[in-house]
Amino acid sequence: MADRNPAPDAERDAIIAALVPLVDGIAATFGPVCEVVLHDYRHPEASVVAVAGTVTGRAAGGAMSEIGLRMLARGDEAVDELNYVTRTKGGQQLKSSTMVLRDSAGAVFGALCVNVDVTAVQQAQALLAGIGGGVSEAAATTTFGNDIDSVVEAIVDAHRLRRSRTWVQLDRAQRLELFRSLDEHGVFAVRRAIEQVAARLGISRASAYSYLSQARAATGTSSDSATDTAPASDFASPGGDA
Repeated sequence: MADRNPAPDAERDAIIAALVPLVDGIAATFGPVCEVVLHDYRHPEASVVAVAGTVTGRAAGGAMSEIGLRMLARGDEAVDELNYVTRTKGGQQLKSSTMVLRDSAGAVFGALCVNVDVTAVQQAQALLAGIGGGVSEAAATTTFGNDIDSVVEAIVDAHRLRRSRTWVQLDRAQRLELFRSLDEHGVFAVRRAIEQVAARLGISRASAYSYLSQARAATGTSSDSATDTAPASDFASPGGDA
């Protein structure tokens, strides 16, 4: 994303302000099954500027979701994601769209998101598919929350569960792949995320920085994109925290 300075920020603030009234209007049009969320990506830990509806239980001042973190990681390469299906931890099935916000220079700085609870529709479709012998498509579970820490922890835990292995059981290549994947999901764009990931994996903060640095070096990603930085002396050797 483009560097911040007063002129772009003023323009982005104006765009956000102009969109706030639309949040209530869109939600009111679709009724209680709809939630509309306006995000300002300049503040990942409190990106929710305005929200109407209670589908995911978020409120103004809340954090971005896993989807938002993924958008944040893509920076100005992010594109609209329309009509995708997710599932909340509570079991609700959502049909969602995330539309990125850009300033006049084309820099991505936020998103307008629409979530529609289609649980009842999906249940009916599953019933009909069962009667007809079809198979309904499962939706991926997505973490929504007002607390960015819980979102980051959920992403880390999901990656661990998919591998069905502890950190000790992973070889070096698998550890680097884990950090590369977490980085692609935007986890390390969040302040203090490196400490959370280290604690969740049971390794030191220095080793977490080291694996992240190595993963980015392997993919040619600049370390400048991280929210957290550490001095060279804080990095552990690649063999640390076995």
